[in-house]
Amino acid sequence: MTTSPNASAIALFGTSADPPTHGHRALLEGLLGLYPQVVTWASDNPIKKHTAPLKLRTALLGTLVEAIGDPRLSMEQALSSPWAIETLTRAHGRWPKQTLVFVVGSDLAAQIPRWKDASQVLSQCVLAIAPRQGWPLQEASLQTLQELDARIEVLPLTIAASASSRIRACPDPGEVPPELWPVLLQHNPYGLPQP
Repeated sequence: MTTSPNASAIALFGTSADPPTHGHRALLEGLLGLYPQVVTWASDNPIKKHTAPLKLRTALLGTLVEAIGDPRLSMEQALSSPWAIETLTRAHGRWPKQTLVFVVGSDLAAQIPRWKDASQVLSQCVLAIAPRQGWPLQEASLQTLQELDARIEVLPLTIAASASSRIRACPDPGEVPPELWPVLLQHNPYGLPQP
């Protein structure tokens, strides 16, 4: 297991973005401090039931990327798939000579061994785990991933306990980055009161 990010790699961060939160913004900005190129996209997670359609979640995430305004960060919706293995196949086709770093939050670490073609996923990328407050990274999860020959980077970041699921359960406009409000005022499936 490594703890220092590869400075020549592309960081890949797919997310449900249902909706994007301050945590999403913090993670994207944190990745920009670690990698020369960061790519994100909105996707359907087969384990989750989504509140908003993918088209709206894509627009929200794209608005966040635009607001961050760093040329090293791009929205690449063509990578979107419910399955990490399909996303990585597309990414390898696009960047065949680059090291691909697949970024997940610590809340997902225990789920990865149950992903479709998990061993193949882990063989095609470096797995970067971003610690999230409220979701401590369990030693047992790391050990299981290492048994699957995962190349793991635990990122030197701490992402605040901001969660899309919490916004959906208890709508709080303060949890949503302000730049998203022009889109949310047109389509607001979350029942968020206007700030």
